[in-house]
Amino acid sequence: MAKRAFDILAALAGLIVLSPVLAVVAIAVRMESPGAALHWSRRVGRDNALFAMPKFRTMRVGAPDVATHLLPEADHWITPLGAFLRRSSLDELPQLWSVLRGDMSLVGPRPALFNQDDLVALRTAAGVDALRPGLTGWAQINGRDALPIADKARLDADYLARRSFLLDLKIIALTGLAAVTGHGVRH
Repeated sequence: MAKRAFDILAALAGLIVLSPVLAVVAIAVRMESPGAALHWSRRVGRDNALFAMPKFRTMRVGAPDVATHLLPEADHWITPLGAFLRRSSLDELPQLWSVLRGDMSLVGPRPALFNQDDLVALRTAAGVDALRPGLTGWAQINGRDALPIADKARLDADYLARRSFLLDLKIIALTGLAAVTGHGVRH
């Protein structure tokens, strides 16, 4: 209950304080390439239910709906602004809306794509599917995109076993550092 209250207050404050940044990024995305500023990605949420998760669009319109590391010639699909948004994690800011709605939490396992069956299966076997997915998480600060699927699932299970408000605050702080450095981002 306290975690959800913290999520609501922090997401609301974040959306209000960051609204000028959100507006500038949305305009920049629209100016750089044709298409909507937001991409609504089908993701796996709590209890493996699907939900639509917003991100600033970082790829050209028509990009296949798969994990970036599975795309042949991923750099062909990612826009120049998109590469910066990914490195800085600014593309993730619209997910504050998903936190406010209750589809996500500030901290939890990152939501898997609807077609990442291997990750979903490993998380389900470890009981991680019971958690609300997070804007950031333990696996995010311990390797991000560079982690193999099995390691992500293991770190998510570790978070499930160790979760606490203090651990969440640590993860949030370390996420800020990772966003500034771009640590762990492949594309």
